[in-house]
Amino acid sequence: MKPLFHPRLVNDPFGDPGVYIDFLFEKRALLFDLGDLHALPSRQILKVTHAFVSHAHMDHFSGFDALLRVLLGREKTVHVFGPPGFLDRVEHKLAAYTWNLIESYENELLFRVTEIAPDGSGLTADFSSRRGFVRGPSAPARLADGVLVDEEAFRVRTALLDHRIPCLGFALEEKFHINVWKNGLESLGLPTGPWLRELKSAVARGDADDTLFQGTPLGELRARALRIVPGQKIAYVTDVVYHAANAGAIVELARGADLLFIEATFAADEEERAAEKHHLTSRQAGLLARQAGAKRLIPFHFSPRHSEDGDRLLREALDAFGSSSREDVLSPSPSV
Repeated sequence: MKPLFHPRLVNDPFGDPGVYIDFLFEKRALLFDLGDLHALPSRQILKVTHAFVSHAHMDHFSGFDALLRVLLGREKTVHVFGPPGFLDRVEHKLAAYTWNLIESYENELLFRVTEIAPDGSGLTADFSSRRGFVRGPSAPARLADGVLVDEEAFRVRTALLDHRIPCLGFALEEKFHINVWKNGLESLGLPTGPWLRELKSAVARGDADDTLFQGTPLGELRARALRIVPGQKIAYVTDVVYHAANAGAIVELARGADLLFIEATFAADEEERAAEKHHLTSRQAGLLARQAGAKRLIPFHFSPRHSEDGDRLLREALDAFGSSSREDVLSPSPSV
Protein backbone atom coordinates (compact mmCIF):
# COMPACT_ATOMS: atom_id res chain seq x y z
CA MET A 1 0.00 0.00 0.00
CA LYS A 2 1.42 3.36 -1.00
CA PRO A 3 0.68 5.76 1.88
CA LEU A 4 -1.00 9.06 1.15
CA PHE A 5 1.00 10.95 3.78
CA HIS A 6 4.79 11.16 3.78
CA PRO A 7 5.93 12.79 7.05
CA ARG A 8 9.38 13.95 8.10
CA LEU A 9 10.85 15.96 10.90
CA VAL A 10 11.85 19.40 9.62
CA ASN A 11 15.01 19.45 11.76
CA ASP A 12 17.11 16.98 13.72
CA PRO A 13 15.80 16.04 17.20
CA PHE A 14 17.80 18.82 18.85
CA GLY A 15 16.53 21.50 16.45
CA ASP A 16 13.26 23.42 16.43
CA PRO A 17 10.23 21.12 16.51
CA GLY A 18 8.23 20.65 13.34
CA VAL A 19 6.84 17.99 11.02
CA TYR A 20 6.36 18.40 7.26
CA ILE A 21 3.78 16.10 5.66
CA ASP A 22 3.88 15.67 1.90
CA PHE A 23 0.90 14.27 -0.01
CA LEU A 24 1.36 11.46 -2.53
CA PHE A 25 0.51 12.55 -6.10
CA GLU A 26 -0.62 16.02 -4.94
CA LYS A 27 1.14 19.37 -4.93
CA ARG A 28 0.28 20.08 -1.31
CA ALA A 29 1.73 19.65 2.14
CA LEU A 30 0.93 20.32 5.79
CA LEU A 31 3.16 21.71 8.53
CA PHE A 32 2.90 21.00 12.22
CA ASP A 33 4.65 23.92 13.93
CA LEU A 34 6.54 26.80 12.35
CA GLY A 35 9.96 26.87 13.96
CA ASP A 36 13.19 27.09 11.96
CA LEU A 37 12.23 26.19 8.37
CA HIS A 38 15.61 26.65 6.72
CA ALA A 39 15.92 22.91 6.14
CA LEU A 40 12.91 23.05 3.79
CA PRO A 41 13.61 24.18 0.22
CA SER A 42 11.29 26.79 -1.24
CA ARG A 43 9.63 24.24 -3.53
CA GLN A 44 8.43 22.35 -0.45
CA ILE A 45 7.26 25.45 1.40
CA LEU A 46 5.29 26.48 -1.69
CA LYS A 47 3.22 23.30 -1.35
CA VAL A 48 1.99 24.13 2.16
CA THR A 49 -1.78 24.66 2.35
CA HIS A 50 -2.25 24.32 6.13
CA ALA A 51 -0.02 25.07 9.11
CA PHE A 52 -0.86 23.99 12.66
CA VAL A 53 0.98 25.84 15.44
CA SER A 54 1.05 24.25 18.88
CA HIS A 55 1.87 27.51 20.68
CA ALA A 56 3.69 30.76 20.05
CA HIS A 57 7.05 30.16 21.73
CA MET A 58 9.79 31.25 19.32
CA ASP A 59 11.00 27.74 18.43
CA HIS A 60 7.48 26.88 17.26
CA PHE A 61 6.44 30.11 15.54
CA SER A 62 9.47 32.07 14.30
CA GLY A 63 9.27 30.28 10.93
CA PHE A 64 6.06 32.11 10.07
CA ASP A 65 8.29 34.83 8.62
CA ALA A 66 10.06 32.29 6.37
CA LEU A 67 6.69 31.00 5.18
CA LEU A 68 5.56 34.55 4.45
CA ARG A 69 8.79 35.39 2.61
CA VAL A 70 8.57 32.41 0.26
CA LEU A 71 4.84 32.76 -0.47
CA LEU A 72 4.74 36.53 -0.91
CA GLY A 73 3.77 37.42 -4.48
CA ARG A 74 2.11 34.04 -5.09
CA GLU A 75 -1.60 33.38 -5.60
CA LYS A 76 -2.12 31.32 -2.47
CA THR A 77 -4.42 30.72 0.49
CA VAL A 78 -2.86 29.20 3.59
CA HIS A 79 -4.96 28.07 6.55
CA VAL A 80 -3.15 28.58 9.86
CA PHE A 81 -4.34 27.32 13.24
CA GLY A 82 -3.08 28.19 16.70
CA PRO A 83 -3.92 28.43 20.42
CA PRO A 84 -5.81 31.17 22.32
CA GLY A 85 -4.59 34.66 21.41
CA PHE A 86 -3.15 33.46 18.10
CA LEU A 87 -4.97 36.00 15.92
CA ASP A 88 -3.32 38.87 17.78
CA ARG A 89 0.12 37.26 17.41
CA VAL A 90 -0.26 36.78 13.65
CA GLU A 91 -1.53 40.36 13.35
CA HIS A 92 1.52 41.69 15.21
CA LYS A 93 3.92 39.68 13.05
CA LEU A 94 2.40 40.99 9.82
CA ALA A 95 2.19 44.54 11.16
CA ALA A 96 5.96 44.53 11.79
CA TYR A 97 6.61 45.05 8.07
CA THR A 98 5.96 47.98 5.72
CA TRP A 99 3.52 47.05 2.93
CA ASN A 100 3.29 50.29 0.93
CA LEU A 101 4.28 48.57 -2.35
CA ILE A 102 2.25 45.41 -2.03
CA GLU A 103 -0.83 46.87 -3.71
CA SER A 104 1.02 46.57 -7.03
CA TYR A 105 1.30 42.79 -6.68
CA GLU A 106 -0.86 40.94 -9.16
CA ASN A 107 -1.42 37.87 -6.97
CA GLU A 108 -3.16 37.66 -3.61
CA LEU A 109 -1.60 35.90 -0.64
CA LEU A 110 -4.26 35.15 1.97
CA PHE A 111 -3.70 33.79 5.46
CA ARG A 112 -6.96 32.43 6.91
CA VAL A 113 -6.12 32.20 10.60
CA THR A 114 -8.11 30.36 13.27
CA GLU A 115 -7.41 30.49 16.98
CA ILE A 116 -8.74 27.82 19.31
CA ALA A 117 -10.34 29.09 22.52
CA PRO A 118 -9.98 27.28 25.87
CA ASP A 119 -13.55 25.97 25.53
CA GLY A 120 -12.71 24.40 22.15
CA SER A 121 -14.52 26.97 20.03
CA GLY A 122 -12.77 28.81 17.22
CA LEU A 123 -12.44 32.32 15.84
CA THR A 124 -11.28 32.98 12.26
CA ALA A 125 -10.03 36.10 10.48
CA ASP A 126 -8.38 36.74 7.11
CA PHE A 127 -5.13 38.61 6.46
CA SER A 128 -4.90 39.48 2.76
CA SER A 129 -2.01 40.99 0.84
CA ARG A 130 -4.62 43.01 -1.09
CA ARG A 131 -5.31 44.94 2.12
CA GLY A 132 -1.73 45.17 3.31
CA PHE A 133 -2.40 42.22 5.63
CA VAL A 134 -4.73 44.30 7.77
CA ARG A 135 -6.78 41.96 9.90
CA GLY A 136 -10.25 41.33 8.50
CA PRO A 137 -13.47 40.83 10.47
CA SER A 138 -13.52 37.87 12.83
CA ALA A 139 -16.13 35.12 12.62
CA PRO A 140 -16.86 32.06 14.74
CA ALA A 141 -15.40 28.81 13.40
CA ARG A 142 -17.30 25.54 13.74
CA LEU A 143 -14.99 23.01 15.38
CA ALA A 144 -17.10 20.00 16.32
CA ASP A 145 -15.19 17.45 18.44
CA GLY A 146 -11.92 19.31 17.94
CA VAL A 147 -11.93 18.87 14.15
CA LEU A 148 -10.02 21.73 12.50
CA VAL A 149 -10.05 20.47 8.92
CA ASP A 150 -12.49 18.00 7.38
CA GLU A 151 -11.85 17.22 3.72
CA GLU A 152 -12.87 14.41 1.42
CA ALA A 153 -9.88 12.22 2.19
CA PHE A 154 -8.72 13.32 5.64
CA ARG A 155 -9.37 15.31 8.78
CA VAL A 156 -7.17 17.09 11.33
CA ARG A 157 -8.18 17.04 14.97
CA THR A 158 -6.77 18.97 17.91
CA ALA A 159 -6.62 18.69 21.68
CA LEU A 160 -5.90 21.54 24.08
CA LEU A 161 -2.97 20.59 26.32
CA ASP A 162 -1.06 22.21 29.19
CA HIS A 163 2.43 23.71 28.87
CA ARG A 164 1.76 26.22 31.64
CA ILE A 165 0.10 27.99 28.74
CA PRO A 166 -2.46 26.43 26.38
CA CYS A 167 -0.70 24.23 23.79
CA LEU A 168 -2.29 22.28 20.95
CA GLY A 169 -1.66 18.68 19.98
CA PHE A 170 -2.76 17.43 16.57
CA ALA A 171 -3.82 14.25 14.81
CA LEU A 172 -4.01 13.83 11.03
CA GLU A 173 -6.41 11.03 10.05
CA GLU A 174 -6.88 9.60 6.57
CA LYS A 175 -10.55 8.57 6.48
CA PHE A 176 -9.78 5.40 4.55
CA HIS A 177 -7.27 4.28 1.96
CA ILE A 178 -8.18 3.00 -1.49
CA ASN A 179 -5.82 0.53 -3.16
CA VAL A 180 -6.13 -0.08 -6.88
CA TRP A 181 -5.42 -3.64 -8.02
CA LYS A 182 -3.72 -3.65 -11.40
CA ASN A 183 -4.81 -7.24 -12.08
CA GLY A 184 -8.39 -6.22 -11.49
CA LEU A 185 -8.08 -3.36 -13.95
CA GLU A 186 -6.53 -5.69 -16.52
CA SER A 187 -9.38 -8.17 -16.11
CA LEU A 188 -11.76 -5.33 -16.96
CA GLY A 189 -9.61 -4.23 -19.90
CA LEU A 190 -8.90 -0.88 -18.28
CA PRO A 191 -5.64 1.12 -18.19
CA THR A 192 -4.00 2.85 -15.27
CA GLY A 193 -3.84 6.63 -15.48
CA PRO A 194 -4.95 9.97 -14.02
CA TRP A 195 -8.61 8.90 -14.18
CA LEU A 196 -8.00 6.73 -11.13
CA ARG A 197 -7.67 9.81 -8.96
CA GLU A 198 -11.22 10.86 -9.83
CA LEU A 199 -12.35 7.29 -9.28
CA LYS A 200 -10.95 7.36 -5.74
CA SER A 201 -12.64 10.72 -5.12
CA ALA A 202 -15.95 9.27 -6.29
CA VAL A 203 -15.60 6.39 -3.82
CA ALA A 204 -14.72 8.83 -1.03
CA ARG A 205 -17.80 10.94 -1.84
CA GLY A 206 -20.04 7.87 -1.88
CA ASP A 207 -21.12 8.27 -5.52
CA ALA A 208 -23.73 5.84 -6.84
CA ASP A 209 -22.66 2.39 -8.06
CA ASP A 210 -24.00 3.08 -11.57
CA THR A 211 -21.65 6.05 -12.06
CA LEU A 212 -19.50 5.26 -15.09
CA PHE A 213 -15.71 5.43 -15.29
CA GLN A 214 -14.06 4.40 -18.54
CA GLY A 215 -17.47 2.91 -19.44
CA THR A 216 -17.50 0.68 -16.35
CA PRO A 217 -19.91 1.11 -13.40
CA LEU A 218 -18.38 2.27 -10.13
CA GLY A 219 -19.88 -0.69 -8.29
CA GLU A 220 -18.10 -3.18 -10.56
CA LEU A 221 -14.83 -1.30 -10.24
CA ARG A 222 -15.17 -1.28 -6.45
CA ALA A 223 -15.79 -5.03 -6.39
CA ARG A 224 -13.11 -6.11 -8.85
CA ALA A 225 -10.33 -3.52 -8.83
CA LEU A 226 -10.44 -1.65 -5.52
CA ARG A 227 -9.70 -2.51 -1.94
CA ILE A 228 -10.73 -0.10 0.82
CA VAL A 229 -8.62 -0.33 3.99
CA PRO A 230 -8.17 1.81 7.10
CA GLY A 231 -6.19 4.99 6.43
CA GLN A 232 -3.10 6.41 8.09
CA LYS A 233 -3.13 8.31 11.35
CA ILE A 234 -0.28 10.61 12.39
CA ALA A 235 -0.24 12.36 15.77
CA TYR A 236 1.95 15.27 16.86
CA VAL A 237 2.49 16.22 20.51
CA THR A 238 5.10 18.59 21.91
CA ASP A 239 5.72 20.91 24.87
CA VAL A 240 3.46 19.35 27.47
CA VAL A 241 3.83 18.56 31.16
CA TYR A 242 3.13 15.04 32.39
CA HIS A 243 -0.01 14.95 34.51
CA ALA A 244 -3.27 13.01 34.43
CA ALA A 245 -5.31 15.47 32.37
CA ASN A 246 -2.61 15.87 29.73
CA ALA A 247 -1.92 12.15 29.61
CA GLY A 248 -5.59 11.32 29.09
CA ALA A 249 -5.99 13.88 26.32
CA ILE A 250 -2.78 12.78 24.56
CA VAL A 251 -3.70 9.09 24.69
CA GLU A 252 -7.14 9.82 23.26
CA LEU A 253 -5.76 12.08 20.52
CA ALA A 254 -3.06 9.60 19.46
CA ARG A 255 -5.06 6.41 19.95
CA GLY A 256 -4.11 3.83 17.31
CA ALA A 257 -1.77 6.22 15.50
CA ASP A 258 0.51 4.69 12.88
CA LEU A 259 3.11 7.34 13.77
CA LEU A 260 3.31 9.35 16.96
CA PHE A 261 5.69 12.31 16.89
CA ILE A 262 6.15 13.18 20.56
CA GLU A 263 8.67 15.25 22.46
CA ALA A 264 11.19 13.47 24.71
CA THR A 265 12.94 16.54 26.03
CA PHE A 266 14.57 15.18 29.17
CA ALA A 267 16.03 11.87 30.31
CA ALA A 268 14.04 9.37 32.36
CA ASP A 269 15.75 10.37 35.63
CA GLU A 270 14.98 14.07 35.13
CA GLU A 271 11.26 13.98 35.95
CA GLU A 272 11.50 16.82 38.46
CA ARG A 273 13.30 19.09 36.01
CA ALA A 274 10.85 18.12 33.24
CA ALA A 275 7.91 19.05 35.48
CA GLU A 276 9.51 22.41 36.30
CA LYS A 277 9.97 23.12 32.58
CA HIS A 278 6.55 21.68 31.62
CA HIS A 279 8.04 19.07 29.28
CA LEU A 280 8.09 15.27 28.98
CA THR A 281 10.88 12.84 29.74
CA SER A 282 11.85 10.09 27.32
CA ARG A 283 10.20 7.50 29.56
CA GLN A 284 6.96 9.48 29.78
CA ALA A 285 6.89 9.83 25.99
CA GLY A 286 7.30 6.09 25.56
CA LEU A 287 4.61 5.30 28.13
CA LEU A 288 2.11 7.61 26.44
CA ALA A 289 2.85 6.04 23.06
CA ARG A 290 2.28 2.57 24.52
CA GLN A 291 -0.95 3.59 26.26
CA ALA A 292 -2.22 5.13 23.02
CA GLY A 293 -1.52 1.91 21.12
CA ALA A 294 0.69 3.74 18.63
CA LYS A 295 2.40 1.52 16.08
CA ARG A 296 5.56 3.58 15.79
CA LEU A 297 7.18 6.24 17.92
CA ILE A 298 9.22 9.22 16.74
CA PRO A 299 10.81 11.02 19.72
CA PHE A 300 12.08 14.57 19.10
CA HIS A 301 12.62 17.99 20.74
CA PHE A 302 15.58 16.74 22.79
CA SER A 303 17.11 19.14 25.31
CA PRO A 304 20.50 20.56 24.22
CA ARG A 305 21.87 19.32 27.53
CA HIS A 306 21.75 15.83 25.97
CA SER A 307 23.52 16.77 22.74
CA GLU A 308 26.23 14.21 23.51
CA ASP A 309 23.90 11.37 24.50
CA GLY A 310 20.80 11.65 22.36
CA ASP A 311 20.90 7.89 21.86
CA ARG A 312 20.12 7.51 25.54
CA LEU A 313 16.80 9.32 25.10
CA LEU A 314 15.95 6.99 22.21
CA ARG A 315 16.77 3.90 24.30
CA GLU A 316 14.69 5.09 27.23
CA ALA A 317 11.72 5.93 25.04
CA LEU A 318 11.96 2.52 23.38
CA ASP A 319 12.10 0.69 26.71
CA ALA A 320 9.02 2.52 27.99
CA PHE A 321 7.25 1.92 24.69
CA GLY A 322 7.55 -1.77 25.49
CA SER A 323 9.49 -2.94 22.47
CA SER A 324 12.67 -5.00 22.43
CA SER A 325 13.45 -3.89 18.87
CA ARG A 326 14.53 -0.56 17.48
CA GLU A 327 12.44 -1.35 14.40
CA ASP A 328 9.43 -0.07 16.37
CA VAL A 329 11.01 3.36 16.76
CA LEU A 330 11.68 5.46 13.72
CA SER A 331 14.96 7.30 13.94
CA PRO A 332 14.18 11.00 14.47
CA SER A 333 16.06 12.29 11.43
CA PRO A 334 14.83 14.82 8.86
CA SER A 335 14.37 11.99 6.37
CA VAL A 336 11.81 9.94 8.34
